[in-house]
Amino acid sequence: MDATYRYQRRFYDLTRRYFLLGRDTLIEDLAPGQGETVLEVACGTGRNLARIGARYPGVSLYGLDISREMLRTAEVKLGDRARLAAADACTFDGSVLFGVERFDRIVLSYSLSMIPDWPAAVEQALRHLGPDGRLHIVDFGDQARLPAWFRSILRTWLAKFHVTPRGDMEAVLTDLAARHGVTCTFRPLYRGYAWSAVLAR
Repeated sequence: MDATYRYQRRFYDLTRRYFLLGRDTLIEDLAPGQGETVLEVACGTGRNLARIGARYPGVSLYGLDISREMLRTAEVKLGDRARLAAADACTFDGSVLFGVERFDRIVLSYSLSMIPDWPAAVEQALRHLGPDGRLHIVDFGDQARLPAWFRSILRTWLAKFHVTPRGDMEAVLTDLAARHGVTCTFRPLYRGYAWSAVLAR
């Protein structure tokens, strides 16, 4: 991932704003309480964490990413506003990385479509979810209600960046929610261009 993002990180936020839809809605829906903890798994350049910090100044921010190159950009952007660490989304340990075992809000934003074993990343996030905590997810949908030509072009283009929309996301999240004793609210966005989900204790 470092090879992929060594140069992309410099213009990533500028270009992704046009097609990573639903991120700001996710941030508005977070609504953490004063003093609560927010972790973004696969935080990339820190764009979301910066906006979360601006929207909810009383929360403690944490972020992890497998790419140290992306974290370089996040560190410059966030300064001491957030604690960041290099780690794998599927195996991270919050207590080791940050001294925090459970988080009040966890965010997975356009990352599951890039993680090969993405259900494992969701499970690891759920293991770190505190009492009354919520896991917020937004990612590419199946685009089923969009024109076939658009879907074909989009998927070809996404593949160049190692991105694979997860067509079975709703079914997998529903199953994981049942196994972990949490609720799952799932909804399509923009005619299925993207999907949003909240898994809550």
